[in-house]
Amino acid sequence: MNENTIPLSRNSVADRIAQRALASRGAHYATEVRSLLDAALEVMRNRGTASRPRVADIVAAAGLSNEAFYRHFRSKDALVAALMEDGAERLCGYIAHQMAKESTPQGRVRRWVEGVLSQAIDEDTAATTLAVMWNAGTVAEGFLAGPPTAAGLLATLLREPYAELGSVAPDLDASLAAHATVGRLADHLWRRERPTAADVDHITRFLLRTVDQEVGP
Repeated sequence: MNENTIPLSRNSVADRIAQRALASRGAHYATEVRSLLDAALEVMRNRGTASRPRVADIVAAAGLSNEAFYRHFRSKDALVAALMEDGAERLCGYIAHQMAKESTPQGRVRRWVEGVLSQAIDEDTAATTLAVMWNAGTVAEGFLAGPPTAAGLLATLLREPYAELGSVAPDLDASLAAHATVGRLADHLWRRERPTAADVDHITRFLLRTVDQEVGP
């Protein structure tokens, strides 16, 4: 049989080498993105609400180039939106872990409120959260506008306890509760006020009362 007639295997040497190259590039790109997100967070935290960083400031802090930045983000706004999503996902992971410690839906709602407001308790965390939210104020895709929003991601954690509590519209109730609580968090951050246990109690009662007083169709 002529060697030119031998069919190529779908798992040929060429395919395997190409896949290894893609995997290596993917890992490298993931490292670049993480470096840009971490650098942006550091620069924003250092500047607070005094000034918004430029792309040049972020890539300098990351030790990368403009080419690397625009390989992953079409604009600084896109990076800020990613930063908001990244922070919200981390916060959701923490809150979900805390909620899992409770056996009742009321207890899980309270843990959720505590987790959201915890962003305004520690001074460094509060300063960082405020700086990111302030930078996101002009973003067309992120905290205030396009999905996924911080409140939208946090709302997913409330759907199940709200359903257990008898909500006739758990998705909508969870969304309204999340937006209201994140708005209250923003108030604490801007005023540099730490939430108290009384604040947690009041918000928890409010969120539970909205379900208790629902009237079915």
